[in-house]
Amino acid sequence: MLQITKPPATTTVTAEHPVATVGRYLVRYALVVVIAWIGALKYSGYEAAAIHPLIAHSPIFSWLDSILSVRTFAATLGSLEIIAALLIAIRPLWPRISVIGSAMGILLFLSTLSFLFTTPGVTAASGFPVLSVLPGQFLLKDLVLVSASLWTLGDSLGAALPWRAAHGGEQPV
Repeated sequence: MLQITKPPATTTVTAEHPVATVGRYLVRYALVVVIAWIGALKYSGYEAAAIHPLIAHSPIFSWLDSILSVRTFAATLGSLEIIAALLIAIRPLWPRISVIGSAMGILLFLSTLSFLFTTPGVTAASGFPVLSVLPGQFLLKDLVLVSASLWTLGDSLGAALPWRAAHGGEQPV
């Protein structure tokens, strides 16, 4: 009987274009700057007051309005955002820890995207798909930020998992 064997699978490695390399770093660290900046602004009274209507109309977060002051909630949220930014930034040193920051970014931005559906005044007078400038267009930017966070999550996972497989266990933290 004639047996046909397939040649071993080969993986073609293609070099990343230099523009893609620059873009990769810019996406990660621009995301870090944006999240940290937004987080730092949450400590201001102006920003705390601005997010209050978003929280008050959210079925997911409105209950927090009865147990935390607006300033306390905003400062807590700002702290979480700053922590997420720092964790995303440390990917070259600790990719496994950076995974946590990216996951936090995804959750934070999915939360704010939910306000598109719960906050009155998101659509302009003519209705969907026309978004108001505030809060509609302001919230829509989070679609890009959640996507960038998802990409950094995949990038950090990709950097963390090969190390584990090559070393047969846990990566020192």
